[in-house]
Amino acid sequence: MRAVWKTLIAGASLLGLLGDSAARGAEPVGLIFDTDICGDCDDVLALGMIHSLQSRGVCRLLAVTVTVDNDKAPRFVDAVNTFYGRGEIPIGVVGKGGVVENGKYLVLADQKDDGRPRYPHDLTTAPPAVTVLRKALAAQPDQSVVIAQVGFSTNLAQLLDSPADAISPLSGVDLVKAKVRFLSLMAGAFEPIEGNKRYIEYNVVKDVPSCAKMVEMWPTELVFSGFEIGISLPYPATSIERDYGYVAHHPLAEAYIIYNPPPHNRPTWDLTSVLYAIQPDRGYFDLSKPGDVTVEKDGYTKYVENPNGRSRYLVLPDDARRARVLEALVQLSSQPPDARAEAGK
Repeated sequence: MRAVWKTLIAGASLLGLLGDSAARGAEPVGLIFDTDICGDCDDVLALGMIHSLQSRGVCRLLAVTVTVDNDKAPRFVDAVNTFYGRGEIPIGVVGKGGVVENGKYLVLADQKDDGRPRYPHDLTTAPPAVTVLRKALAAQPDQSVVIAQVGFSTNLAQLLDSPADAISPLSGVDLVKAKVRFLSLMAGAFEPIEGNKRYIEYNVVKDVPSCAKMVEMWPTELVFSGFEIGISLPYPATSIERDYGYVAHHPLAEAYIIYNPPPHNRPTWDLTSVLYAIQPDRGYFDLSKPGDVTVEKDGYTKYVENPNGRSRYLVLPDDARRARVLEALVQLSSQPPDARAEAGK
């Protein structure tokens, strides 16, 4: 099995380096992943995708910030990062006052086999998300960072409210304006969902005040992946059953199975935001015209076209494009860790 894994790792790494980094001739995207990793399993698949794209030389995961108040969530993130050979990545947490949720698959952070951790990790406590966000942004060149927000808006709203401090002389708004190219967020709905023209999306409604503030105050471009995008791209359960068997235990596959066992095909909401955040120029999606998005009191995301607006949303125009995007999501999620992870085994 280890020989097969080494072959897969080498092939995946070579394909990634030649097919992505060399072709682009550009610096990897500096990415911050802001997630409610705890409830749905799409957050976990999205995190795996990020690691695969980093192995291909396309992005650098600068930090992960967690938007749920659950002590196991950051430790699970650390376990996944360690699985991919990157256990040093900073992790921040929303802490008390954030949305409290239980997570079915977070038990994996403590899972043991014959007395040994199934997924080794060394995180015990995590600092506040705003501190991690400010440090990550302040350390990067101007206009070089992309943020993928696939959970609640609590952390980013608090970032915008943050004052100048020892980390940076800039306020939160000014720091974002200086460092962030755009925000890719899974939030809202911009088409009717099963005939409901006023669909209230989960990531928004769980913290409406923070989402409303964040959308209003955010000083750079926002690109929304609406609820309709993820449900049109269900992740095939056959991939979970067949594509992750290069190791005895895989955190992505096990999280998926624990959350909702196959043959259920889970929507890929968070994966789409990550794919656009890192590879906006690959033609996976079309974009709406520029406009303004406002978050109403009940959590409804209202879009109004405006040539000078800062907001757009993703559009999937046809079945051919949909098939291409889904193939990318599956291949990136299931790509084995690179040789760096193997060296740590």
